[in-house]
Order: sequence, then structure tokens, then C-alpha cells
Amino acid sequence: NLVLCSKGIPRTLAALGLESFLYEAGCKLVFYLHRVSRGVSLSTTCLLSGFQAIKLCPSISRWIEVQIRSPKCIILSCFLCWVLHFMVSIPVAMYVAGPTNSKNMSMVFVYRYCSSHLSGILFSVTAVIYTFTDGLCLALMLCTSISMVLVLHRHKQRVQHIRSSRLSPRTSHETRATHTILILVSMFVSFHALAAILSYWITQLQNPGQWLTSIAVLVASGFPT
Repeated sequence: NLVLCSKGIPRTLAALGLESFLYEAGCKLVFYLHRVSRGVSLSTTCLLSGFQAIKLCPSISRWIEVQIRSPKCIILSCFLCWVLHFMVSIPVAMYVAGPTNSKNMSMVFVYRYCSSHLSGILFSVTAVIYTFTDGLCLALMLCTSISMVLVLHRHKQRVQHIRSSRLSPRTSHETRATHTILILVSMFVSFHALAAILSYWITQLQNPGQWLTSIAVLVASGFPT
């Protein structure tokens, strides 16, 4: 909800013709909250996938399983996600500024209702940090999802002879769970990868069209929706 509100409401107001409704403090707050909430959403979804894989995989030791099932462990993990992204997203509040009428587009990228001063070093550092954290979460989610699919497939093979005697035409629970996992992971990775590509493309253009930024916002809001 925070991802959708922090990006969708300003874009909607800007599309209705309001361009200078946010001052510099408002721009910094909106973009900072969007970056934090996007990172927390990505991290907690990755954590959920990891908890499910540990609970499902029999190869995990009993000690780890007991620790992961503890509510304190889950709460602590979510809290660390918030703290991490509060710290990592600080550069966003540094380079975002209020609306500007400047015609110099070499250093100022206009979002229609806010602007940003992107220096080469700051942009490179933040791009590396965000690419690493997002890529790590996506890679972990892919690994845990693949492990869950393999466990479900092996379990289906072990109980195949029991179900074959029943002659039931219904799809097995393992098959339905596997399809659900694959659909969710495909949507998750596709939306985030496409949003990252569009965001990088926008930053490389001095004056991107409104249609491109609107498509980028729509794609970035796809999975939260």
C-alpha cells in the first residue's frame, strides 16, 4: 500500500495538471518512502519465500527449523529489513529536490512534480547498491522457489503409487502448489526486472517522454497491486 500511495497519488495529481503541489521537503519524503517501501516489500517477500522453503525442505536441520519458526526470528528479520532500507535509501533524500523551472537538463531530471540533481559519483554508488540488494533478493527467491518445486516434485513421485490406485482425475496438491509457486515467481521477477530496465533507461535520457515515465510507474506498481 505504501508503494502504491507514494508513487500513484503524486503521479495522478500530476496527470490532472498539478505540477508544483510538492515542495522540496515533500518531494524528498515521497521519494524516500517509495524507495524504502519498495525495498522492504522486495525483502519481506524474499524472506517469506525463504521461510516457506525451510519449513518444507526435510534436508534442513531440526535446530534451524525450530529457530525459524520462532515469532521472534520473523519479527527481528522484518525489523532488520526496515532498518536496512531506511539506511540504504538515504541517498534518495539527498539528490531529490523540489519542482524547478530550470532549462538546464544536464544535471536536473524533471519528474513533472519534482526534480533530482544526479551527480555522476552519487548516481553510480546508489545504482550499485540498489542493483546489488535487489539482485540478491531476486536470486534468493529464485533459489528458494526452485528448491520448493523440487521437494514437491519428489514428494509427488513418492506418493504416486498410492494415488494411482484411487484413479482420481483431480490434479494433485503438489502440482497445484508448484503451478502457484511458478506463477508468482515469474510475475515477481518479470515485474521487477522490467521496472529496473525502464528506470535505468529513463535515467540515461536527458528529457524522457511522459509516456515512458508513466509506463515505468505502471510496471513498478504491477506486483504490489
